[in-house]
Amino acid sequence: MAEVATSATSDQLLVVIDPVARRADGESVRIAKDVLSGGAAGTKVCLPDGPEEFDRALARRGARRPVVVGDDRALIRAVSLLHRRRELAGCVLSLVPVGGALSLARSLGVPAGAVGAARAVLEGAERRMDLLVDDSDGVVLGSLRIPPVGATVREAADTDRPWLRTCHSLVRTLVPALPTRAAPAPEARHARLRVEVDGQTLVDLHQPVEAVSVVPAAAGTARVEVRPLSVGAEASPLLAEGRTVTVSGAHFRYRADSLVSGPVRTRTWEVREGAWGLTVPTAQGTGLFRGP
Repeated sequence: MAEVATSATSDQLLVVIDPVARRADGESVRIAKDVLSGGAAGTKVCLPDGPEEFDRALARRGARRPVVVGDDRALIRAVSLLHRRRELAGCVLSLVPVGGALSLARSLGVPAGAVGAARAVLEGAERRMDLLVDDSDGVVLGSLRIPPVGATVREAADTDRPWLRTCHSLVRTLVPALPTRAAPAPEARHARLRVEVDGQTLVDLHQPVEAVSVVPAAAGTARVEVRPLSVGAEASPLLAEGRTVTVSGAHFRYRADSLVSGPVRTRTWEVREGAWGLTVPTAQGTGLFRGP
């Protein structure tokens, strides 16, 4: 999924600290700032109060190398902005992961601790990686999944409005548990979708499916797995690899990395080889990277 890494040479840093990271772990944020300020020739720290200020800070970075201090969503937001501005190819991003949702950062090879991640920013190398880009200009850094239809409405609401997660958790705590109900029949959870890989149909509308996943494969391609609806014996997954993936059919939602989008009736994703760069420890910067 990536090219051989090259040295990340700029010592002029723009450190953008996501507000969620400041609330989640102020001590790790402080440590990251100290390490970066002490190790770079010039460091400018930006503390945006929200998404708009976060975007403006990155857009006005000038010649400085951007360093995002935050979780997976902060990284996705930065990549999305630079892609929309068509500046992703000429920019090397760095990440110091702080917050609760960090599975994507770990899968990309970013050190987990604030000290190790900040040192990788200063001493690491650029790794070029593939990007999935859809026909609405959305991006996927890691994995794309279409979950069971019945499970997506609550997920989408909670993802778009994080305060709902707190409300749902409070309700579950205060309201006595209701009697257990029988699980819905499998037919209530399946979807009828057409999945095409490089123009070839992998599954069509007549075959109900439980899930579709798209993950990085060899450089320039994605691996697609379709799990048909299982009735009785477990059905074998359908597999394919290619550069473009089109899903169409009844309205469906999809999870791109940690974000739920939709509903849509059709969406096409294309692999852009080596489309973005991330700073990783030098020891990991040799060879090819296939992603999560």
